[in-house]
Amino acid sequence: MKRIVWMGIGVAIGVIAFRKISEAKSGLGAEGLNRAVARLADGVYDFADAVRAGMGERESELRAALGLEDDGAARR
Repeated sequence: MKRIVWMGIGVAIGVIAFRKISEAKSGLGAEGLNRAVARLADGVYDFADAVRAGMGERESELRAALGLEDDGAARR
């Protein structure tokens, strides 16, 4: 199941990257490409942060459902 999720995430990132690069090609040369790559990098970082936050929330939900203590030392 995890592989399917990560594959879906990879496909989504690939589609976003393809769109941004295509957008940059129609822009103004190298300067347009630089802006598109910067926006893409920002988007990837934002997406990764959202995924991490969602994973943390889900882990908290699962810990609460299983009645496990949630001390940060146990996970590290």
